[in-house]
Amino acid sequence: MASLLPLNETLGQRRAKHLLRRATLNYTVEQINAFSNMTVQNAVNTLNTNPANKLNEPYDPLPTSSPDGFWTSSGQHPNTFGGSGRKRSHITAWWWYNGLNEVSLKHKLSFFLHTCFTVGKDSGTGYSEFFYDHIRLLDFYAMGNIKTLAKKINMDNAMLDYLDNTQNNKNNPNENYAREYLELFTILKGEQIGEGNYSNYTEHDIQMAAKVFSGFKKQWDRNGDIDPDTNLPIGYFAVGQHDTNNKTFSSAFGDQTIIGRNSSEGMIEELDDFVEMVFAQPETAKAYSRKLYRYFVKSTWNDEVENDIITPLSQILIDNNFEILPAVNALLSSQHFYDADDSDNTDNIIGSIIKSPLQIVSEVCSIFEVPIPNPNSNPLYFYRNFFFYFLHNTFFKAAGMEFYNPDSVAGYPAYYQEPGFDRNWFSSNTLIGRYMLIQNLISGKNNVDNRNIYTTLDTVAFVEDKIDASTAYNPNSLVSHIADLLYPESIDTDRINYFKTYLIEDSNDYYWTGAWGQYISTHSSSDKTTVKTRLDALISAIVNAPEFQLM
Repeated sequence: MASLLPLNETLGQRRAKHLLRRATLNYTVEQINAFSNMTVQNAVNTLNTNPANKLNEPYDPLPTSSPDGFWTSSGQHPNTFGGSGRKRSHITAWWWYNGLNEVSLKHKLSFFLHTCFTVGKDSGTGYSEFFYDHIRLLDFYAMGNIKTLAKKINMDNAMLDYLDNTQNNKNNPNENYAREYLELFTILKGEQIGEGNYSNYTEHDIQMAAKVFSGFKKQWDRNGDIDPDTNLPIGYFAVGQHDTNNKTFSSAFGDQTIIGRNSSEGMIEELDDFVEMVFAQPETAKAYSRKLYRYFVKSTWNDEVENDIITPLSQILIDNNFEILPAVNALLSSQHFYDADDSDNTDNIIGSIIKSPLQIVSEVCSIFEVPIPNPNSNPLYFYRNFFFYFLHNTFFKAAGMEFYNPDSVAGYPAYYQEPGFDRNWFSSNTLIGRYMLIQNLISGKNNVDNRNIYTTLDTVAFVEDKIDASTAYNPNSLVSHIADLLYPESIDTDRINYFKTYLIEDSNDYYWTGAWGQYISTHSSSDKTTVKTRLDALISAIVNAPEFQLM
């Protein structure tokens, strides 16, 4: 049976790869080796650290004559600066760089919260600074309390703008945000059981929630109220536009009445009462447990998993007042997560999810240690050429992921759209975008516009620095070793022989052994060119193979 009981074993390479892929954006040879020798519990505990960001804040290197620089901390009014779209992309570059360089659950959990409390950065969040504050809010609660975030998000300027709650007044109610808050962000709909009755809430509840949310407004200059818990700018409280009447909810919430208040402190109290009421419903904990399972484990499941994993996971959330780490730690430490809760440990979890474009690019850049431009010493190359032109505008879009900008408030189809879920990442429309990544990194050029991306993946250096010398000489061992690093499962002899042809073409094994030996003895440019041509072809083939699309 499916089991949340902890796996009390050493990880080993296969399980270490699985954990690192699912829980971090940092996937390196060194981390695989280190985690392979840890027990499951020690490994998960290691990921619970909350490191300081490698990159303190985003930087805008434009205009080149006088860069806007660290505009988010300038203290100037947001309308001072132009290029908001470019700046929002630089904020995602800042976030990604930190995730790529830190071995922690923090960034995967922060992105998970983005899938729960969705905003589209380029479709209505306002000034770039508002989006920056939003991302920092998700980061702040990434290893914290979901329920507290569900309160704080209601005062987030980006969210207030994105779903129109800043336009929600007592005499002109706007129900857009209230509807999405219940339907997508917290308790979810449930089965419709009547006209305007979705079992978990009703249309009447949406109307009452909108009244609770009335009068919460976007603060244009970021210099108004600061949340004392997060130290982040928040919106303001327009008491005169708040509905101060009592709000009585339906039987879905036990006919509970929230007493109306007529002060800014009272508005916060109403909001607190409302969120506590929503999170007191067992279905809210189950909704987040299902989202956690789909994000970390697998997109679909049966009744056994629902009963033996989802239900107890939701109870862990409830028992810990919606602190996220106890539930995530239980899941990532469980026998179920590692395919160890039945007699066949190859049939269920490991290798069952199609990687997102975010996962693909993070794995490739970290495992091959791609020397991306340093955002401190080369901000123009990093923010503009490498990230904005190449990753943000070309790779992510071509691979089917508008980074931090899903096309609807429901989020990315991989996390909600039946029946495909994560299979939505991989289609005829996204195939070329995914496959061109490795070629662009090896060539150092963006194939779409031929721009220099100011980095080059050196396949020769990877083999020389990261793979044992005796393994590198043997084409069979080399192929097998690289595949073991990159794939969830080992490959068989037929696949080894297939990939080996990229090293030896129509020759025998000794062709590669001799070519590599010649390069190692001379390190001449001509000998490097010989082995580089073969390794570029091999690694491109391995990365673009079906096995690498899975995690």
